[in-house]
Amino acid sequence: MPMKKIYFSILFLLFTLSGFAHEGDSVYLFSYFRNNGEDGLHLAYSEDGLNWKALNEDRSFLIPEVGRDKLMRDPCVIQTQDSIFHMVWTVSWAEKGIGYARSRDLIHWSEQKYIPVMEHEADALNCWAPEIFYDSARGQFMVFWSTTIPGRFPATDQSGDGKNNHRLYYVTSRDMISFSETALLYDPGFNSIDGTLLKQGERYLMFLKDETRYPEAQKNIRISTGESVTGPWSPASEPIYNKVWAEGPTIARASERWILYFDRYRKGKMGAISSSDLSHWEDISDQISFPEGTRHGTALKVSRSVLELLKSYPHTLEMP
Repeated sequence: MPMKKIYFSILFLLFTLSGFAHEGDSVYLFSYFRNNGEDGLHLAYSEDGLNWKALNEDRSFLIPEVGRDKLMRDPCVIQTQDSIFHMVWTVSWAEKGIGYARSRDLIHWSEQKYIPVMEHEADALNCWAPEIFYDSARGQFMVFWSTTIPGRFPATDQSGDGKNNHRLYYVTSRDMISFSETALLYDPGFNSIDGTLLKQGERYLMFLKDETRYPEAQKNIRISTGESVTGPWSPASEPIYNKVWAEGPTIARASERWILYFDRYRKGKMGAISSSDLSHWEDISDQISFPEGTRHGTALKVSRSVLELLKSYPHTLEMP
């Protein structure tokens, strides 16, 4: 067996045995897309949660294959206790389903799956920014996203860009093969997208974007709290970031504080705010660095063996 394959096999074994990240032996990983998401999944890593470096020379780790437009926008990646990574993503600007795949090493992926979560809604326009969350209390996954159904929330039908008037919906699953019926997750009373969840003690925090454009643009990040992963949810807070238009929040714990990252998409760069108590926030956008062209995704902590595996396996994927 060639030495390169032996080395890779050893690293894969170490990765499999290591499972979840442990304090002192972990790094931060960021999943993201570039441009319109046409070339697929990109990954970057960080030692401190502030300075991020692209992996694989910022080439794609996975080419999108499902959906009419075959995009891979808004990639959300989590790792479960069995060391498996699960990813969902936006496949199109105007389709009624989302993408899903799983992997043990972020290099070799399962067959990509199109999940038709809104096909039952004849007037649904889209499925944007799906997230996947493992609800350990119930032993199941929750997948949630934002969709516009014209006329469903008429009071805010004129508040968005074009016909867009989103609310957050969800399904649950124990195996990511069969799914519950789609249900409304959260109606904050305004056009809303890009929800992401954090479990903190006995409560859940949802960070989301107020997508209101008219009569006065919001385009900011707010928080709601819930008693369970499906709510009920509190009224949304005042904006915790309101300096420039921001979207795609994702949160991680780094250096004794929480860091909420987001896409300052009109400026073409990432931003961040930090907090020690999840109530008072400080803008630290001038302290972070990301690969040029990074668009929003997910920050997560992984074992160092995961990073070493990713670094040791250079691969170039050709677009179909």
